[in-house]
Amino acid sequence: MSRTEHISLMAEYNEWMNSKVYKAALSLPGEVLMAESQAFFGSLFGTLNHVAVGDTLWLKRFASHPAHYPVLDPIRRLPTPTSLDQLLYSDIHSLATYRRALDQLILSWARSIREDELDLPLRYNNTQGIAAERNFFSLIMHFFNHQTHHRGQASTLLSQAKVDIGVTDLLALIPDAQAL
Repeated sequence: MSRTEHISLMAEYNEWMNSKVYKAALSLPGEVLMAESQAFFGSLFGTLNHVAVGDTLWLKRFASHPAHYPVLDPIRRLPTPTSLDQLLYSDIHSLATYRRALDQLILSWARSIREDELDLPLRYNNTQGIAAERNFFSLIMHFFNHQTHHRGQASTLLSQAKVDIGVTDLLALIPDAQAL
């Protein structure tokens, strides 16, 4: 599997898992979604919001890559979140709608990346305004790892609320070697 194929697989996994997590979250009453749970971002809702904030920040950075990625034009038009816990939406239905749009954008963007673009550095400013320059492919892997990390927290919070989201393993989407 090439690196670009792996990125597309991760985008598919991201969309698959987000749909499962949000379906489960939408089944909960608001007080459970918003309940302080001592997670990094307080509540299940806070955790889901943070992932959307993080994805927005990273996609805006990826939009500045030398390859330009016209598919990321919609993210360019959005305001840049100013903190990692900035509330994007105050209700789960609006956040879920935004999440679905982000996931479709991520899928389209992932499929547009060319192998030769992955070794170029990406220059960006972090949330404190400090300039950084890192390998683009490594940053994309961080992007997907960040999502997985916080979805793991969301999965735990859902489990504590007695909601089972089912299979969560990437293995479920990796093609059988005999099928290739």
